[in-house]
Amino acid sequence: MRTLAFDGRMGASGDMLCGALLAAGADPDVLEPIEKALDVRYAIDTTTKNGIDATTVAVLFDDESTDDHDETDDDRSHDHGDHAQTHDHTHPHSHDDHGHEHTHEHSHDDHEGHDHGDHTHAEGAGPTRSYTEVVELVESMGLPEEVERDATAIFEILGEAEAAVHGTDLDATHFHEVGADDAIADVVGATLLLDSLDVERVVTTPIAGGGGTVAMSHGTYPVPAPAVVDVVERADWALHGGPVDGELLTPTGAAILAHVADGVERLPALDLDASGYGAGDHDFPDYPNVLRALVGTSSEGLTREGIRVLETNLDDAPPEVLGGLHDSLKAAGARDVSIIPTTMKKSRPGHLVKVIVKSEDAEQVARRLAVETGTLGVRETGARHRWVAERAFETATIAIEGEEYEVGVKIASDSEGTVYDVSAEYDDASVIAAETDVPIREVMRRAENTVRE
Repeated sequence: MRTLAFDGRMGASGDMLCGALLAAGADPDVLEPIEKALDVRYAIDTTTKNGIDATTVAVLFDDESTDDHDETDDDRSHDHGDHAQTHDHTHPHSHDDHGHEHTHEHSHDDHEGHDHGDHTHAEGAGPTRSYTEVVELVESMGLPEEVERDATAIFEILGEAEAAVHGTDLDATHFHEVGADDAIADVVGATLLLDSLDVERVVTTPIAGGGGTVAMSHGTYPVPAPAVVDVVERADWALHGGPVDGELLTPTGAAILAHVADGVERLPALDLDASGYGAGDHDFPDYPNVLRALVGTSSEGLTREGIRVLETNLDDAPPEVLGGLHDSLKAAGARDVSIIPTTMKKSRPGHLVKVIVKSEDAEQVARRLAVETGTLGVRETGARHRWVAERAFETATIAIEGEEYEVGVKIASDSEGTVYDVSAEYDDASVIAAETDVPIREVMRRAENTVRE
């Protein structure tokens, strides 16, 4: 399985993720839709962190276009009311102070601070946007469907974290720094670059959050900041402190990884194809401030498949409706349907219906479930993925009293091709059993043995 693995021992931010993906072989040309939509340019270059060559990424405005972005440096001060915690670049992972101006090419003209020749750094610039406005902007970029879905999902994670910290509604949430042009460029850029790598699975080791404290509008908070903590609660991977004092994990970096990456305790065994490092800004005496990305083929066994699980309780569904749910829901896109007897209020008998779906099919399957059963609500549980076998089908030919019969057989194997289960199709076996008067399980056994031989 083609796998991308992040080594998170020095945390992550949006620009570090973009840098690591580019260094690992992602195609910089895919960033063009973002540049057109936001009127920005990506400055991509290399720097050295404690002896390690790493890729830097900065988002720049043309000087002549900066009048359109009318926030001054004072307007972009890092106190935005309750939103100061979501600033993505005022920490050891802000853009390198000497990123070099170019678009997708490696020039080596030095420019100090945020002045990149004819360009101005886009850090924190652009209008303050609501969650809805950010989504509309992303949807206007003409991105591939899966990329757009990933990008909007990441902003939903950020919006829910902001809303949870401040007790507001998602649709009413206004992003400040995370809604700025460079943060949008980081999120959408990371999803486009990841798509260009064409990996089947993304994993990360535990992510370092840093240590110490961070100043916010309501006082001084310990690192990681509240918004980061809320995002991490939604993630599959682990968070740990250190190894230095400073904010190593930003809300944007955390949200990207929360959406795309599974957690692992250590880097998996990989037949490596490529690797690279994305650079943070600050330098630490004993630690290279970089995010490492590794791309290769893993032999982890089963395949990860993204899913959502829908549920509803029924206390008045007739047996005929329940009996037809499997077929009707699978026709709508369900991957699996379970109907479980249960006890409802007032000790009434009822049923729990559980449906596994792919994310893109969830809404239509939920609607079909509601229409078929009359339920007043369908809930979604917390499962996000399942591990599935590779499945293949063969036709086994068996002989009974001189006559040949064909039986479909399902073969389950891991990603390396190791077969661990062979199962004959019951319907085929039952037809043959009725015709030959041989027990069904004997027909199935013979068909399965034929495939194993």
